[in-house]
Amino acid sequence: MSADRAGEARVVQAVHGRHGAPVDPAYLAGLADELRQSYGRAGLIELYGRFASGDGVVDTMMRKAIWQAVARRCGTGLQVAGGAGFKHPETFEIGNGVFIGAQAYIQGRFDGTCVIGDNVWIGPMAYFDARDLVIEDSVGWGPGAKVLGSTHTALPVDVPIIRTDLEIKPVRIGAWADIGTNATILPGVSIGKGAIVGAGAVVVSDVEPFSVVAGVPAKFIRWRTEADPVLDISHGGRS
Repeated sequence: MSADRAGEARVVQAVHGRHGAPVDPAYLAGLADELRQSYGRAGLIELYGRFASGDGVVDTMMRKAIWQAVARRCGTGLQVAGGAGFKHPETFEIGNGVFIGAQAYIQGRFDGTCVIGDNVWIGPMAYFDARDLVIEDSVGWGPGAKVLGSTHTALPVDVPIIRTDLEIKPVRIGAWADIGTNATILPGVSIGKGAIVGAGAVVVSDVEPFSVVAGVPAKFIRWRTEADPVLDISHGGRS
């Protein structure tokens, strides 16, 4: 191979979300129901620890069944990689065909809202402060990217900040959006449909649909068009 060709990009077809509606094995729904009835929410969370990290068939199946049993709503085709964790999963509403990467963590709240739409792909080590979070359909979430859904008021000033009240603000991620590796979405931000957030960006204000933003703080770069070149500012590819 010549030196000129060695650096060329290669475009291949994506896999996630391209197939029809995912179908689970017939026994899985029954297993999830049995686990729910036998263990209850607290018991399911404890049981999850036994299967949280393994990559074998049984561990993978049990993670999926436990998420389905404990969530408020969970569709078919869920994939949960090893080390993925949660808090207050009883508040989660998960669509069909969702992938949750290794060591991702979704931190709900007992009275909160966490909605993840169909065909969402969540990369490894992602973090969600999911106290008031909606991720719409077919969103790509890069490895290590984060949502911060709350912040301390820092008032009054004569007490440690960590002891001041929390202000929870909704975060909304529009359908088809792509959030780059290690990007951070701050409380109260909405990402528009089909928008691209560059790797490492810190998003402090709303992002318009079908726009591209990047930087710290994130700034508008341009609008997406049909003539766009292959972009390399986001997640670096997903299988």
